[in-house]
Amino acid sequence: MSTARSWAAHDLVRQFAAMLDARDVASLPDWLDHLAASRLPALAGLAKAIREDQHAVVQGISTPFNSGVNEGRITDLKLQKRIMAGRAGVPLLRHRVILMARLRRRYP
Repeated sequence: MSTARSWAAHDLVRQFAAMLDARDVASLPDWLDHLAASRLPALAGLAKAIREDQHAVVQGISTPFNSGVNEGRITDLKLQKRIMAGRAGVPLLRHRVILMARLRRRYP
């Protein structure tokens, strides 16, 4: 990636971070246009994906509510399930998930 495109990508990411910090979605359509016009395939793909579910993205930016904690718990559960892969039963899986939840509370 050239330096100019790298700086352009950096600026676009910073603009999105500013939208998140301010919870202001007024500039989202213009930002998506810049993203699509960036000539970076990954960013153009991101713009397309955001446009497909723009209503949810607007709600996610403009409201203080999110499902981050639940998503983290689901990720932990799936990770433990993959690690254990049939080597232990549900009681051990439950025990490990509870331990991970306690660790997350202690070390956010």
